[in-house]
Amino acid sequence: MVIAWVVLFGAIGVEVAASAALPRTESFRDPLWTALVVGGYATSIWMLAVVVKHLPVSVAYAVWAGLGTAGIAVVGSLFLGERLDAFKIAALALIILGVVLLNLTGAH
Repeated sequence: MVIAWVVLFGAIGVEVAASAALPRTESFRDPLWTALVVGGYATSIWMLAVVVKHLPVSVAYAVWAGLGTAGIAVVGSLFLGERLDAFKIAALALIILGVVLLNLTGAH
């Protein structure tokens, strides 16, 4: 079960990295960056498919989507020059709270 969580967090990291690389694809006109982004998304989905053999799909997908969304918002703010204001921080906190609550109910 611990391995499934490690793979899930790895899938989230790959998905966030692929999303962060999206601007470099130049609207999918740069073949190298496009291949990296598409390959990253494919790898992340494959890892998620491995995870759902061991964790409920509702929990795994919610964690993957929620923490991926929060992760790319943080990466966008720290590395891509995007603004992170109080409203966005509150929204990210709600996403994380939702993931935590889902895990608490999904564990029983």
